[in-house]
Amino acid sequence: MINSLFLSALTICWCVTLFSSAGAKAERVRKGDPPQAEWADLANNKVIPGEMEKVILTALSYYPSLKDTRIHFIYKEDIRKSVMQAQPKVSTLFRGKSKRTYVIKISRYLKLNSESLDITTLPFEVLVGWIAHELGHIIDYKDRSGLAMIGFGAKYWLFENFLKDAERRADLFALDHGLGDMIMETKNFVLNHADIPDSYKERIKRLYMSPEEFTEMLTDVAP
Repeated sequence: MINSLFLSALTICWCVTLFSSAGAKAERVRKGDPPQAEWADLANNKVIPGEMEKVILTALSYYPSLKDTRIHFIYKEDIRKSVMQAQPKVSTLFRGKSKRTYVIKISRYLKLNSESLDITTLPFEVLVGWIAHELGHIIDYKDRSGLAMIGFGAKYWLFENFLKDAERRADLFALDHGLGDMIMETKNFVLNHADIPDSYKERIKRLYMSPEEFTEMLTDVAP
């Protein structure tokens, strides 16, 4: 009887420890602090600015298929009409899909009406959502041939409807990978921030999924 009670108590303690550990892990990832043992794997074949490490590794942790993909995250002083931008590195375009390198450009500063904000000072969830969207683009790119990517790029710049479809797919890839809440944080931040220029907000409204439409999608995939 004593042995039975002891085994039952031991089992309960083990379950509590297991679920507490899982919950702690989820909370660490949400806050951008992946377990140390996972950092090297997440950063494999990646070039990451130090100040953005936690943000980028957190977003990457939701994209296991990009584990070995070469991605360079680089700061740019100014990106035309964008805050971030994902593209294949031209010199690697025809090396084969698995050997291709991608570049995610990150604006060093977010331009407001009267000032500029250092991008690293934005809320953590907002930055994860932004990176998640760009990683969604890379998911969209990585199985396309070099010639297909050239055609993709041309149509992206020439045809607004094609651009809209590409941005929608990037959002949906992020949603499918469990980052829907972070995408919503980014959308709401941009559209509700009083000092972000109206011209940028109008561009976002015109070309990207609205928060309302995205919320419906988010609700549909909720367990």
